[in-house]
Amino acid sequence: MTVRAKFYVSEVTRTAYQPDAAQIKMQAVTRGEDNKEWAKYTPVANLSMSILNPAAAEQFELGAEYFIDFTPAPKDVEGMGD
Repeated sequence: MTVRAKFYVSEVTRTAYQPDAAQIKMQAVTRGEDNKEWAKYTPVANLSMSILNPAAAEQFELGAEYFIDFTPAPKDVEGMGD
């Protein structure tokens, strides 16, 4: 089963020593009438990512909303088994 959450980018931080990288902070969407249903089921959630790939970091726009899907990973994936 997949669970879908809806987050928005609340903060984008770049540093002088690593200008191509970004620290992305996201929070569960709770604002606005359009997101009333999402807020009902996920009222509080935070996600923080350090992204070193410049092309990937550019995909996250401050204030933009994104879906995040949680799908169980198979146990036979490298690093997940015994």
